[in-house]
Amino acid sequence: MLYLVATPIGNLGDISHRALEVLRSVDLIAAEDTRHSGNLLRHFEIQKRLVSYHEHNEARRTAELLIELKAGRAIALISDAGLPTVSDPGHRLLRACIAEALPYTVIPGPSAVLTALVGSGFDATHFFFGGFLPVKSGQRERKLTEAANRDCTSVFFESPHRILKTLEACTRLLPERQICVARELTKQFEEYRKGLPAELFAHYSARPAKGEIALVISGE
Repeated sequence: MLYLVATPIGNLGDISHRALEVLRSVDLIAAEDTRHSGNLLRHFEIQKRLVSYHEHNEARRTAELLIELKAGRAIALISDAGLPTVSDPGHRLLRACIAEALPYTVIPGPSAVLTALVGSGFDATHFFFGGFLPVKSGQRERKLTEAANRDCTSVFFESPHRILKTLEACTRLLPERQICVARELTKQFEEYRKGLPAELFAHYSARPAKGEIALVISGE
């Protein structure tokens, strides 16, 4: 059985009892970053065989994990934060299990996407999630233009190193849209800062953003 297990996006207290039970019961844990996940497992006093599963070894490791699954072993797949496959590795292994008719289940839990969406205060009736905004400016502006033409809330992930460039582009492409920068979610310095793009650009120009960021764009 393959378990896709959600892990905390910041606050370790957000992990579920069910997730801990699964992590303690499986034969093997495949993790995006074994150092990061090792800290999580040590915190909860979980000692299991741990292997890496990331974008650079997905193809090879998928084949290896399929052998383990076919032998009847239970495997938990975790990413650094949130659910595997959501802007994180895991889709290849999940698709392989489906193709081979191998059993799997999802252990739900923390989600940066939904936390940012709800915390923004924007309409959450229906929304669009676009993953990480592209690094190249032309592709990034194309995604922002699409958000400007959308009538629902849009959520993207962004790097603190690129947030100013993104906010500058927003001032040109959607100057009247309300935007929320959701930062360091569930952590000590959690922040939901809302305003027009120019206002947010001015704020973060004076106070550089740190930590992981979700950018939420109102559809109104």
